[in-house]
Amino acid sequence: MKKIVYSILPAVLLLTSSCQQFLDVQPDLQVDQSQAITNASTAEAAVNGMYNRLGNDSYYGSNFPALSYLSGGDINWTGSQTAPQEIFARRVTSTNGYVGSAWAAIYQTILAANYLLETVPNLSDPQLTADRKNQILGEAYAMRALSYFDLARGWGGVQLILKATYAPTDNTGIPRSSLTDTYAQVLKDLTTAEPLLSNTTNRNRFTRKTVWALRARYHLYRQEWEQAESYATKLIDDTNYKLVSPYSAFFANNAVATTESVFEIAYSNSFKNGHYNWWLPPALSGRREWAPNDALVKSLNDATVGGNRKELIAQTAAPGNLWYGKLYYRNPLGTDPAYVIRIAELYLIRAEARAQLGKTTLALADLNAVRSRAAVPASTAATKEALLTAISDERRVEFPFETDRWFDLVRTGRVATVLGISDTRKYVFPIPNSELLADKALTQNEGY
Repeated sequence: MKKIVYSILPAVLLLTSSCQQFLDVQPDLQVDQSQAITNASTAEAAVNGMYNRLGNDSYYGSNFPALSYLSGGDINWTGSQTAPQEIFARRVTSTNGYVGSAWAAIYQTILAANYLLETVPNLSDPQLTADRKNQILGEAYAMRALSYFDLARGWGGVQLILKATYAPTDNTGIPRSSLTDTYAQVLKDLTTAEPLLSNTTNRNRFTRKTVWALRARYHLYRQEWEQAESYATKLIDDTNYKLVSPYSAFFANNAVATTESVFEIAYSNSFKNGHYNWWLPPALSGRREWAPNDALVKSLNDATVGGNRKELIAQTAAPGNLWYGKLYYRNPLGTDPAYVIRIAELYLIRAEARAQLGKTTLALADLNAVRSRAAVPASTAATKEALLTAISDERRVEFPFETDRWFDLVRTGRVATVLGISDTRKYVFPIPNSELLADKALTQNEGY
């Protein structure tokens, strides 16, 4: 998809500057780039288009989280389609549709960011003030950082496309960067974004605070414990972010943008979140092709493990008695948020960083803050090793239907222990075969 002439979102770029109207349009069509971003109105529409890319069904709206759900060992695939079945069985190939569509969607998001970064500084429009330009540029840098972070944790080192794409031949012939260099680009973009962004609280758009949260996660993955602790603390100490109680309060009763949420993607009737279709049973107008397995159901229903997180699951009536996930449940269907990062994760990031730094008492306090909200007994883990195991176990039941479990097991080196997968080459996904055919400079991950 990097080689295809980049598409900035259809008619709304040309017809309206309304954020809400634009968010109600799925990004599908291609427009003349020379006319796409020419003033404040079209710039604002393009920013909204960039967020639509992030929320697309192939990215956070469905397929990218599914790569983690179905790989992580707690979710069963109950359908008959080949692509998700391969992921669930851990027999992924380079022609897998979910892998290919997620890869393409992430690069489309990067291309949207690149186009804003290239065009916005040169716009002359009285309505596009210097501060507004900075905010747009900061959002684009932050979006590119998140996108490359997801590529890095999913595929390893990738091609770093840092310029806008106008023609099929643009940005071809670029070799893959190392994993270290890919992560370095993530940090560079986050660092660049931070001073450009407003220091406000917005749960659906990038702000300086969102960057701090993403930096905490980034430093955790890079095992830079002091920085992970420091950036997590910035969010935890901000009174705009709090663990809501009970656990279900951040999603039940059509709740959106609660103090629990640091960054969530908003959807609407015409820009839908595809998760519901896979989680809900047919009686609730879904297909229930992703379902919690027996072990996860047992854990969530255990008062000492899941506590009030049991509200994440429900069971159909007899004779089926089928367990299903109900994080994505809303009516109208598909209007559920997609949760990119919550304050609970910041607590557990800080707990893990503090455990690694030998701050066992403080680490335990952070872990128990999350457990207390879930109404489970306080942990008594007293050693670094016990704490790290307890934190990993906590993440499993805290984020079972979010984009976490597989990547969590990979970064902590627990894939072989938990899932029995000893071939480390399978800890990353294959590069899509279509991309290899389109650009000979792109090389496949070893083992595929």
